[in-house]
Amino acid sequence: MECKHITYIKWGNMVLDYFLLNLAICFIYSTIKFGHVGENLPEFYRLNILLLNIFWFYCSSLVSLYSHPLRRNAVPTIEATSACLVLYLIALLILKLSFPHFNLFSGRVLYFFLLFSSLVMCGKLSFLLLRRFHRAYIVDPDKIIIIGTGSVGINLYNYISSNPQLGYKVEGIFDDVFSQELECAAKDVEKGSLATCLNFAVTNGIKEIYCTLPNKELNKIKALMREADKNMIRFRLVPDIEGLFSKSYIFQLHGSIPVLTPRYEPLENKANEMAKRLFDLLFSSLVIILLLSWLFPLLAVIIKLDSKGPVLFRQLRSGKGNKPFYCLKFRSMSVNAESDSKQACKGDSRITRVGAILRKTSLDELPQFINVWLGDMSVVGPRPHMLKHTEDYSILIHNFMVRHFLTPGITGWAQVNGYRGETKETIAMSKRVEADLWYLENWSLFLDMKIIFLTVWQAIKGNENAY
Repeated sequence: MECKHITYIKWGNMVLDYFLLNLAICFIYSTIKFGHVGENLPEFYRLNILLLNIFWFYCSSLVSLYSHPLRRNAVPTIEATSACLVLYLIALLILKLSFPHFNLFSGRVLYFFLLFSSLVMCGKLSFLLLRRFHRAYIVDPDKIIIIGTGSVGINLYNYISSNPQLGYKVEGIFDDVFSQELECAAKDVEKGSLATCLNFAVTNGIKEIYCTLPNKELNKIKALMREADKNMIRFRLVPDIEGLFSKSYIFQLHGSIPVLTPRYEPLENKANEMAKRLFDLLFSSLVIILLLSWLFPLLAVIIKLDSKGPVLFRQLRSGKGNKPFYCLKFRSMSVNAESDSKQACKGDSRITRVGAILRKTSLDELPQFINVWLGDMSVVGPRPHMLKHTEDYSILIHNFMVRHFLTPGITGWAQVNGYRGETKETIAMSKRVEADLWYLENWSLFLDMKIIFLTVWQAIKGNENAY
């Protein structure tokens, strides 16, 4: 159920942002000495204006900045705006670094970004304040009634009552049987039998009827629908699907066939998938060039001096689609026959002196940026498990394999929330899987950046599960 005026509000937000964008562009160009803006502006700079608008369109689309402007809470709105601005800055800097002779603002790129980001944030905060204090009055609510007092009817009433921004007001609830739960929940609305609902609707100017009666009442539903049509009242059917899913689901129509999906996966969108891959390539390239290029040979010598064996430890682990790949790590244990079946535990005798430091600081994971660059892993995602553990836990945890819809990561939402290291009990792995599935359904580039920051912070301060 969406607010009927959502298109106007969404377009209003978009128009405001593009107005602020072009206002910032014009202000910066007005400080450049080539005449008045729009009058003697060189053709080259007019092309820049078009390019800057296209960049903003692409960045805002990637983070779905203009989706659900009324339903999205304040913090997610600010997070989405911040992520969009960060992407926009990265795009500008990449353009500037890739094409040094491409003169955007005659060296004033950062000034432009600071001005624009300040204007956009002020605009968003103003909208959020307006929405907070006047959300119920932004649109004139339509009067509706609900037919059916089962759990679906009660849930629908509670949802509409707690979301005034949708633009609906429940005037009455009708059924032949009323539960005590409904009497307590809906004290201030009219109640009556099914025989009286149409008369009430016509008399009180009701615009829509939401019918939550079960399928076994099909004859009553058809009769009510006919009467609603005669009186030009829109009739909506609300199916009872609570038995199928215990959480939100996605509804799609394939032709005339309804299809329900139990989870939303942002990375099914190819644009999101490409954005994540480009981020992985950029981030892993920077780590390989700036860090691994000198740290790898240094750690290789230290590992060799500390114990016998190879510098890198290669292990088959479960990747995206459960396809095995060789995961790379700096070797932190003495060579042993149990490495592919037994997890490291606290006080593990197999861990070498240097290995203990590497594992405590997570430096042993650094070679996995090579896996990221090759495409076997992502910087952020569910941690890949040994093949034996995948086989074992897929039997014990019913939704364990769902995490393999994603490319495995060096770090993940589960790890920054404390679910890392040894899993002694099945419940610990269940919590990790739960966190991985939350990430699957809530992915965004901003979330990836947040997880990376938290990972670095935890590595600096130390983690008791890292051993």
